[in-house]
Amino acid sequence: MNTVEHWINGTATSAGSTRTAPVYDPATGKQQASVLLAEASDVDTAVAAAGKAFEAWGDSSLSQRTKVMFAFRELLVKHEDELARIISGEHGKVVEDARGEIVRGREVVEYACGIADALKGSFSDQVSRDVDVHDFRQPLGVVAGITPFNFPIMVPLWMHPVAIATGNTFVLKPSERDPSASNFVAQLYAEAGLPDGVFNVVHGDKVAVDAILDHPDIAAVSFVGSTPIAKYVHERGTAAGKRVQALGGAKNHAVVLPDADLEYAANQLTAAAFGSAGQRCMAISVGVAVGAAGDKLVEILERKAREIRVGPGSDPASDMGPVVTEAARERVVNAVARGAEQGASVVVDGRGLTVGGYEEGFFVGPSLLDDVTTDMQAYREEIFGPVLAIVRAETVAEAIAIINANPYGNGTAIFTAGGEAARRFQREVKVGMIGINVPIPVPMSYYSFGGWKDSLIGDSPIHGPAGVTFYTRAKVVTTRWPHTTTPAAAFTFPTSS
Repeated sequence: MNTVEHWINGTATSAGSTRTAPVYDPATGKQQASVLLAEASDVDTAVAAAGKAFEAWGDSSLSQRTKVMFAFRELLVKHEDELARIISGEHGKVVEDARGEIVRGREVVEYACGIADALKGSFSDQVSRDVDVHDFRQPLGVVAGITPFNFPIMVPLWMHPVAIATGNTFVLKPSERDPSASNFVAQLYAEAGLPDGVFNVVHGDKVAVDAILDHPDIAAVSFVGSTPIAKYVHERGTAAGKRVQALGGAKNHAVVLPDADLEYAANQLTAAAFGSAGQRCMAISVGVAVGAAGDKLVEILERKAREIRVGPGSDPASDMGPVVTEAARERVVNAVARGAEQGASVVVDGRGLTVGGYEEGFFVGPSLLDDVTTDMQAYREEIFGPVLAIVRAETVAEAIAIINANPYGNGTAIFTAGGEAARRFQREVKVGMIGINVPIPVPMSYYSFGGWKDSLIGDSPIHGPAGVTFYTRAKVVTTRWPHTTTPAAAFTFPTSS
């Protein structure tokens, strides 16, 4: 059985690791590989390699960095099919969904290809007599990323291209559930001409996470995952003097008004709730049906949910694959059961689904719950599975109040034909990313991704301009080139006179 090793200083290595964890094929339920779990000493080795590489990479030209990024981008295109199948085989999502993940991650690489423009400073001439001021940004040094299982290629690509293009070196700790994509990316970077040690991959569990958070030579840490862990990472990392990006969980709502095209809205909600088996931090898990939209919307959603073809991710006929582990499947099953116990109407029940030939796989079907109230667990908890809960509201104002009362604020959407309601919604809702007739409003790479409230711990979003700011620090230089007659130094506080 294959063992997934670390990637340190340009080569695959077991380093000093002796512990392993199983890597499953979610479609069959069988172990297909093992992955090494790093000790703190392995993190030390990776950071030392990254620190040594930074001595040259931090002084490299923008032309050299962007040359690597352009080559890396082309290799992602060339190997898209192979990489998508690696993702599907360990995560469970359908291959086409994995391709979409690669494309969205590649957009950040394309942003990094133009990093020279993002790093341009400003210049002010003659701020005082014969005095000029300019500023510029420099890399931090060694930075790290801790990423979740649900997007094993896209979420790391939100981090390391910007970090590397701005001159930093990077240590990635991906999820141990689907680790192989990260090693594949490391090989592509090497083929693109990235020097050894600039990008490193250390697999592991909490031991590796804590070693990263505590390491004195890591300047910044980026994290995406659940809110409790995001709070832990932020607290421990900042206590160790690091910059920390910490993106947490979500409970994303989509409001549907009576004037919306209900067929369109239902189609979008179905894809947003059940795509990738609901294992997205931007998945729509709550539909808020306003007024007369309710019954008809649920009727269409039921039909569309029952039409979803569940099967292995490698089968082109599958719309939705399995969830990532048996524990994830049980969490979904229990969430539907609790919803029924607490009074929700189970319109479509995904429990008990079996897929022929894959009876041991981690499959669960789409579930649609109606008449859900905000005190039910099916509403309050982040299920992270293919469950769509429908909450009823009488007015737009009530729908907005429901969303604003929720502790999460990652993404939200409204479906309407009316500009007035849409504009009111986007101004009043307390959420970081908003879609108007768009169910999953993940911004393009040249904007930044980040929620509000418990969906973003701290104040640093990811990628785009915020990513450049996070991975660099500014210097402001005040310059005077005096004439041959040297003026006397003033002992008073300097002014702009």
